[in-house]
Amino acid sequence: MSATSPAPLRPGRIRLALFLAGFATFSLLYGVQPLLPEFAREFDVGPAASSLPLSLATLGLALSIFCAGAVSENLGRRGLMFVSMAVAAMLTMLAAMLSHWPSLVLVRALAGIALGGVPAVAMVYLAEEFPAQRLGSAVGLYVAGNAFGGMMGRLSVSFLTDWFDWRTALALLGGFDLLVAIAFVWLLPKSRHFVRQRGINLRFHLRAWGGHLRDPLLPWLFAIPFLVMGVFVSVYNYLGFRLGAAPFALGQAEIGWIFSAYVFGIVSSTVAGGLSDRFGRGPVVVAGVVVAAAGVLLTLAPTLWMIVPGLVLLTIGFFIAHAAASAWVGRLGRTHRSHAASLYLLSYYMGSSLIGATSGWLWAHGGWPVLAGGALVLLAFAFVAARHLQRHAPDTPSPAHPSIASTGD
Repeated sequence: MSATSPAPLRPGRIRLALFLAGFATFSLLYGVQPLLPEFAREFDVGPAASSLPLSLATLGLALSIFCAGAVSENLGRRGLMFVSMAVAAMLTMLAAMLSHWPSLVLVRALAGIALGGVPAVAMVYLAEEFPAQRLGSAVGLYVAGNAFGGMMGRLSVSFLTDWFDWRTALALLGGFDLLVAIAFVWLLPKSRHFVRQRGINLRFHLRAWGGHLRDPLLPWLFAIPFLVMGVFVSVYNYLGFRLGAAPFALGQAEIGWIFSAYVFGIVSSTVAGGLSDRFGRGPVVVAGVVVAAAGVLLTLAPTLWMIVPGLVLLTIGFFIAHAAASAWVGRLGRTHRSHAASLYLLSYYMGSSLIGATSGWLWAHGGWPVLAGGALVLLAFAFVAARHLQRHAPDTPSPAHPSIASTGD
């Protein structure tokens, strides 16, 4: 549908559909996270190697974001997102049937590649359809779908693994998200403002990406998701190993309950979107990084009564920083927004893949104090980047903004 079409904006359907897209993406991507100890036992691999079904999936997603964002300029946003979710769901069901470790890792990497079509264009779709003063809250709800999907994917797989086995859990997750993909494509209206770009070649895309990388501010923005996402995934990846061993010795279902901390991410990401509309992105991103660092510090404690609140604070801080920084992409990437979004998300998932995997080495060789210390160093760099953007990026609060409650319309 062209930008001149008279169809009215349907914010409720759009927000719900993009919430479902975020749910499916993160539940499919991170549903295997609580299974890392299961993989280590069944396939006789170490902690770092057991993270490969997750880290290579996020790496595949990061790399495919480039292609998906470019393809969407020619083919459109809605259909690409649906195909991405449906294919990834079917590959997840296939992964549940595999008993060969390299094959399982390969299929998970392919699922990550397939998922690239959702995050690459979701924020672009929202930026095209919503006015600037309403964009932050819409992005916040999309990120809340990410949080809810991440939480429910992890929780459901943890409990189903305890009740049945990890293969049944993974197969049920894939089947459910296939239904979510169908609901998404039924709910989401066709774009009102998308204009199909014809005659675009590789040179055009390279020029657009290069222009964003030469921008004096955007590389600072891209550094933030790389760092905060890397820290977030590292803590969640290996905390299960720590809590499953002495002195905690928790079971799979008990460890699964820690992922209920994502409830706080759902709320904080939605609130952060509204606050960034009101006060600007910079202060909100800085606050999120500081809260995340406080959470990591608390995980150093020897008791669950300190570790669990620390995980909650890390989750809140991460989603605050990510929701506000995501909305910043549309402001700073004024031209070729899909290319700016693809670079942001490349950084986001590269942080998940590279930092998430290498943190396994820190855990294996230095234990939790070394892993947490590395996380705090990375968050210090993220703080510096956020403060630089706060000082130099033109990001004034919107003159009009929706109430936070209106994000549930």
